[in-house]
Amino acid sequence: MKNVVLVGAGGKMGMRTTANLKGNANYEVFYLEVSEVGIARLQEKGVHVSQPEDVLPEADIVILAVPDVAIKSVASSIVPQMKSGAMAVTLDPAAPCAGHLPEREDVTYFAAHPSHPSVFNWEPNEEAHYDYFGGIAAKQTIVCALIQGPEEDYAVGEALAKEMYKPVTKSHRVTIEQMGILEPALSETFGAAVVTVMKEAVDTVVAKGVPKEAAYDFFLGHINIELALLFDQLPGGVFSDAAQKAIIYGIPRIFKDDWKDVFEWENVMDQIKAIT
Repeated sequence: MKNVVLVGAGGKMGMRTTANLKGNANYEVFYLEVSEVGIARLQEKGVHVSQPEDVLPEADIVILAVPDVAIKSVASSIVPQMKSGAMAVTLDPAAPCAGHLPEREDVTYFAAHPSHPSVFNWEPNEEAHYDYFGGIAAKQTIVCALIQGPEEDYAVGEALAKEMYKPVTKSHRVTIEQMGILEPALSETFGAAVVTVMKEAVDTVVAKGVPKEAAYDFFLGHINIELALLFDQLPGGVFSDAAQKAIIYGIPRIFKDDWKDVFEWENVMDQIKAIT
């Protein structure tokens, strides 16, 4: 059994992590929280909040479940109290890529992030079907990166990540830089921006007089089949000739020629700096 300290246990990700680690036979978990609201949330779940000086020096693993903008200041206080050979786990690549973790060669740094349940998931019951975020009932994959530390520590971090984000079907090993390209660049800067514009497009159609329910049903149904065609869910399936002509017409009118530059590392770092 490993001693785990969860920092920010009463926050949004902290509460999710608390729910999945509480009572786990492989980990003895101690919880740190400073906000009154967070402490109250934990007390409602029967969770006792510890004092940092009592638990950090004996921790095998410390999970930094705090917002990106807070990790630099929180880590500067937490990491110096960790014992040599311990592991600090971040739930996002932004802070490590931005250089916000204190320099300690004798401490392992590990990052793990959920992919969230795929739009192509098949779930057997209603609870899992509507678990859009994951970590409760729906299946999801995760990505993990060993930022620094001995190679054998990767398995330690991955095992913990699978419990934090369960149920997990697959764990992908990536570098911390690759994780930064996945998020924020691919999933947020690009993906969330495109989806936001998609919603604006539907709103525009509704403003032109198309009934809202008809617009939603029509668009979301088409998105479903278009995703299935493009992401190898229908082997041999292709867009119709008319749809292919519409795509050729639409792309240069909607996207800048240099839109892929958002994935160049210097631009990824600009995105990371903006959110940290």
